[in-house]
Amino acid sequence: MDRTPLPRTSVGDIEIILVGPDAWQQTVRPALAGSATVVTESVRTGEQVIAAVTDKTRTVDCVISAERLDDGTGLDLLQAMRARAIPTAFVLAPRESSESLARRAIERDVADYVPVDTSPDDLQRRCRQAVQRRRAERRRSAEASQFEAFFTDPSRFVAVLDPDGTVRRVNDAGLRYLGLSEQAVLGKRFWALPWADSHTSRRQVQRAVRDGRVGTYTEFEAGLAGDEAKFEFTVRPVGDGDVSSLVVEGHDLEERARLEEELRESEELHRVTLNNMTDTVLITDDQGEFTYVCPNVHFIFGYSVEEIYEFGTIDALLGEDLFDRATLESESVLTNIECTATDKDGRDHTLLVNVRTVSIQGGTTLYSCRDITKRKKREEALTQLHQTSRDLLYAETYPEIADRVVTDAKSILPTAATAVYQFDREENVLAPTRVAEELASLLGTLPAVSLDQINAVERAFVGEETQRPADATWDDQGLSPLSGLDDYIAVPLGGHGVFVAAAANADVFDAVSEEITELLAATTEAAFDRVERETELRERDRALQEQNRRLSRLNRVNEFIREIDQALVRAETRTTIEEAVCQQLTTDDRFSFAWVSETTASNGTLQARTWAGDEQRYLDSVSLTRDADPDGGEPTVRAAERREATYVSNVADHLRTEEWCKEAVSRGFQSVFAIPLVYDDVLFGTVGVYAGRPDAFDEMSRSVLRELGNTVASAINAVQRKEALQSDTVVELEYTIPGSSTVLGRLADAANSSITVEGSVRRDDETTLVFARVDDGAVEAVVDAAAELVGVSGANVLQSTDDGGLVGLRVLDPFVTTVLADHGAVLRYFEATPRDVRATIAVPESVPIRSIDEVITNLYAAAELVAQRTEPQTPGRASLSDDVLEELTDRQREVARMAYHSGFFDADRDVTGRDVAAMLDISHTAFYDHVRRIQRKLFVSLFERPSTPGGVE
Repeated sequence: MDRTPLPRTSVGDIEIILVGPDAWQQTVRPALAGSATVVTESVRTGEQVIAAVTDKTRTVDCVISAERLDDGTGLDLLQAMRARAIPTAFVLAPRESSESLARRAIERDVADYVPVDTSPDDLQRRCRQAVQRRRAERRRSAEASQFEAFFTDPSRFVAVLDPDGTVRRVNDAGLRYLGLSEQAVLGKRFWALPWADSHTSRRQVQRAVRDGRVGTYTEFEAGLAGDEAKFEFTVRPVGDGDVSSLVVEGHDLEERARLEEELRESEELHRVTLNNMTDTVLITDDQGEFTYVCPNVHFIFGYSVEEIYEFGTIDALLGEDLFDRATLESESVLTNIECTATDKDGRDHTLLVNVRTVSIQGGTTLYSCRDITKRKKREEALTQLHQTSRDLLYAETYPEIADRVVTDAKSILPTAATAVYQFDREENVLAPTRVAEELASLLGTLPAVSLDQINAVERAFVGEETQRPADATWDDQGLSPLSGLDDYIAVPLGGHGVFVAAAANADVFDAVSEEITELLAATTEAAFDRVERETELRERDRALQEQNRRLSRLNRVNEFIREIDQALVRAETRTTIEEAVCQQLTTDDRFSFAWVSETTASNGTLQARTWAGDEQRYLDSVSLTRDADPDGGEPTVRAAERREATYVSNVADHLRTEEWCKEAVSRGFQSVFAIPLVYDDVLFGTVGVYAGRPDAFDEMSRSVLRELGNTVASAINAVQRKEALQSDTVVELEYTIPGSSTVLGRLADAANSSITVEGSVRRDDETTLVFARVDDGAVEAVVDAAAELVGVSGANVLQSTDDGGLVGLRVLDPFVTTVLADHGAVLRYFEATPRDVRATIAVPESVPIRSIDEVITNLYAAAELVAQRTEPQTPGRASLSDDVLEELTDRQREVARMAYHSGFFDADRDVTGRDVAAMLDISHTAFYDHVRRIQRKLFVSLFERPSTPGGVE
């Protein structure tokens, strides 16, 4: 594309586009080059022309086209331009003249047809003429359009007259006001129309038409007969030189008055709006001097309108170089220009200014100023708040959060001093965690606030609402730690505490400051929540780790217990049990040293039975004598004395007070746990466990070891009972017991009879059925006396003779026969008289005499051992009876003894099965069933020995 500027012509600046082949352009361009007329542009296609003439940033006056183009013909281009309503002058300039082409061009309404072979001066002239004609046509079209818009206005009377006053046209509004049709009006003299005051009005109309005919503009007022309104008419002459027509325009005066009133109201509305809107409008001339100042200028600047005018120019108010003048002239509008201005009180305001070019009463530049100080302040605060939020992500403790918030608050709230109160859940008080130095200088040391006080801090926390000075009452002003401040904000931090922002000057906190304060408090609360969650997670993680460790220890302990249980099951002697326990306790370095003791019968001194681990002659170096002081001495001694587990978590803590500790630490024993071996209140000994580190026995380990002590004691007792059955000799112990110490002794005294135990059976309800022979007295007296004793729940007469009989007594407490049997001993004789009670007990040699003696003294504190003798164990009958009884259930043994002692099996019995069943509180059918089963087991034992009667119920 070639654009060549050429000098101006008398037509003015004309922009011409040449479109055609290069050869054609080479012929045409020289014809225009010598003319001081145009600026040309050369293109090859019609598409390029369409793009140029539709570009709104430029004005193309004429298109000179060849006959043929690269994308069509010149006439096709003309048709395309007219289809798009493009009014640009179009000149067709073919290489050679052609009548047919000229005819088609004229039919297509070309501006001119100029063959190239025409002289250059003729081409230039005819181009200028084509442009002039097109401009004139556009001007006339615009004027016609304007007149038509004027003529069709429904609010005004318009008529077109000939110079002599004949009506040529009347618009619809005029016909409506006249109340006539168009046929009734056209062709008449204007003054001949129906006027309200015909004589006066017609003379005014004739005078106005006459003046208009000579070119004078005239106005008059008159009323129309068809309308009660009065009109103001103007007569304008139309024509160049000679008047060719007159245009009459009429306005309804009442309508004009109404419009003027509406205008005044509109002006008042705009005045009120301008006075009350926050944006300020200023207008200046080209020199920047004020031509208009908005009445609300004081909202931003604090100055009156007159004081603003005294500034002289806009630069004095808003500062110099606010914008580039050339940029404004090219773009007409500049928006969002940010600047800073100082108000009358010396405060800086951030303004957002829009500038546009105008033409209003001498003013050329309009300034619209919006105060964005609060928004700017908010943006700056939010920016800093965002940075604070990021920093708080790395805070890990509550004090660290409080310190960061109070420190950053100086930038976020420059006019405030802040503090963070944190709720202490142990003391139930709000304590100041972090206080800004500025606030401390104003109020001094801030006190803690309890929840029973009534002040702003307490109310913000308890009520979960932001507190301001206006929320305080006269009752709480003096109690508040913030009472010395003119303005403050106390914002709750959920369950964490309260955030306080304070200032010494009143009205410091506007809406933006309060919003920023609450946002900062919300950010602080979120940080506290995060740390709380993370703390809970860490604690939960620690708890889980501890639980895992406990589970691991539990697994090890369970494995340890399984190993010991397996060893106890396999053990057949007490020694084997004790060795297994010590060995398992010290296996795999579980503990450094373990030993089992027993108490000697003479003085209660502990004697080591077995041990395992690194003993290092420790037992020889410490005293194992039971001390009168249960809180002193070696831990195993204390455990035996108090019969409860003894734990020393750190042996070194007692080096200065107890001698055994020195021996223990010298061998590397740092903690000790001792467990007594007690079964049924009988002390078999102790187990001492020693570890090479302090606090080696946690609660779980101690609990397991206590249970282990009970298990070992029970196993020792079971082994002793088993050994007792196989013992060849027994030791017979004879005791005398005061009668008041036993149930049977009190019963013998009450009945004044001698009572001898024949046997006993342990019942399912935990009572013991005792079969007792009564001598020298009536059995009824014994039964009656038993009814008065608390220790006997029932009594029955089983046999009655002249000098006594047999009774069945249900004793509530464990009877001596049952207790002795649990420890492997047998009650051979038990007689109660009104004087005392005598008992003989057979103890197998495998059972320690001391343990049986302890059983008796536990049952009867005043029992006295009067004889002790050793006798051989008699096998045979006892062995057979034991085998039979072992095969019977507890209920079957009870039934067998009751039936036997009541004489049911006697040949001359006078007791029936129903009687025995009634004594047992069972049906007679159940009784006979039990008897048959008992007999079956008895015969199996008699006839099938030594075979085991397996499977026989």
